[in-house]
Amino acid sequence: MKIISTVVGIVLFILFFGFALKNTQEVDLHLFLNYQLRGPLVLLLLAFFVAGAALGVLALTPSIVRRRREAMRQQTMILTLQSAALQVNRAPDNVNAQQ
Repeated sequence: MKIISTVVGIVLFILFFGFALKNTQEVDLHLFLNYQLRGPLVLLLLAFFVAGAALGVLALTPSIVRRRREAMRQQTMILTLQSAALQVNRAPDNVNAQQ
């Protein structure tokens, strides 16, 4: 499986490297308020891809934190119930020993 993922990674790298070599021309990106950004097409595409990925991670952060907090609550509840069950199971042994 590791060999397959390595081969797929190499193939993707070659494809993206070829894409970068084919798209080196300068482009103008016109933004608001007559602001203009000039640079190679491949770098602008990479920058916007990275920015989109970062915004996606930021958008997922609240739900990830919420799920982790809920998992911790459930874990503490499980530990509490397990310790209570152990105490209940030990109690009848003590009663039988006294009789």
